[in-house]
Amino acid sequence: MDAKERIWLGCTVNVSGMAEFYSRQILSTCVRAGNAKERIGQGVAQATQQFLSTNTKTNSIVRLMMLDVCALLKIAKPLIQAPMAGVQDYRLALAVAKAGGLGSIPCAMLSIEQIHAQVNAFKAQSDASYNLNFFCHTATQDAQQELIWREQLAPYFKEFEVGELKASAGRVPFNQEIFDALAPLNPPIFSFHFGLPSADLVAKIKALGAVIISSATSVAEGIWLEENGADIVIAQGVEAGGHRAMFLETDISRQQGTFTLLPQLVQALQVPIVAAGGIADKQAITAAVALGASAVQIGTSYLLCDEATTSALHREVLTSDQAATTCLTNVFSGRPARGIVNRAIRELGPISDKTPPFPTAATAITQLRQAAEQRGSSDFSPLWSGCNNSGCKAISATELTDELFTAFDI
Repeated sequence: MDAKERIWLGCTVNVSGMAEFYSRQILSTCVRAGNAKERIGQGVAQATQQFLSTNTKTNSIVRLMMLDVCALLKIAKPLIQAPMAGVQDYRLALAVAKAGGLGSIPCAMLSIEQIHAQVNAFKAQSDASYNLNFFCHTATQDAQQELIWREQLAPYFKEFEVGELKASAGRVPFNQEIFDALAPLNPPIFSFHFGLPSADLVAKIKALGAVIISSATSVAEGIWLEENGADIVIAQGVEAGGHRAMFLETDISRQQGTFTLLPQLVQALQVPIVAAGGIADKQAITAAVALGASAVQIGTSYLLCDEATTSALHREVLTSDQAATTCLTNVFSGRPARGIVNRAIRELGPISDKTPPFPTAATAITQLRQAAEQRGSSDFSPLWSGCNNSGCKAISATELTDELFTAFDI
């Protein structure tokens, strides 16, 4: 009996009515993957050996769920390192990949040349699968709102002796030019924040045989993502650090926690669901899997790792009592994002109606941040962090991934 036959046989086992549901989920993934079906077939044998032959304690249905995602992503372990712009590069992704997880490279703030350099550096040291992450926001400008925001920041500019405002690179949404430049690299996985790119670009990505991942903060967003081409949906709980993935939702007071959103998405969608937000240890991973997660995505716990590029100031705060207090704020970019509370958040936010649209709010405050950091202050730095930073460790990301994976008892 080959690996594929074992999967289908395993799906016929009825365990409290769950097998039928997960069988449908796995079948749906295989059908919807299109050109990615070959990837699934190639990855199944290796994944099956690792998941089904090593430990009989793990529930067979749970193993099938994780096997589904691991085969699709061509990874050994159902753990995704969250892409974190500003605090990592390919080296963190590479370290996670060495342990068998999925390493992610944040690309939203990189030029095409920089993305090429990152991918080539990763591929020069590993043939493992990797994830390229992009934003899908609509770039807008509001000159009047930008003027209001600068007036709001004027006293701080004076305090830190910030000179004339300079233009910054900003964040470019995924577009045709980026796709054309990356297509020759044949990236195995594309992930997106703030929805998905155009239907035309989604179709072109799928034609490459790549897997598409995106994040949902509500059931409505999850359904939209599935209907518009996502192969995997991340359930981003409100505990998660960094930017909220909201693209249909606008009211942050209605954002759900990971362990309330997760089971709703598992029930509502056919594609695999990845749990993200507040997951920092083995206990949280176990809870996520029990609620139907096919994998977990972890970001904050990697911030202190050797391979992260987290600044010295950010690292210092993460290991202080200050790190215990996080909140959602829009003062650093114009969109809600979770970070550790500092002076900027206390005095300008946490949510301000004076910030210009994302991502232009970042231009002025970035120069203030740079001036403050030169004086050894993180008062105006975006100290991104999830609610639960208890898992942060100053060790190799490979070692941390190995530790976290023991939660799956596989």
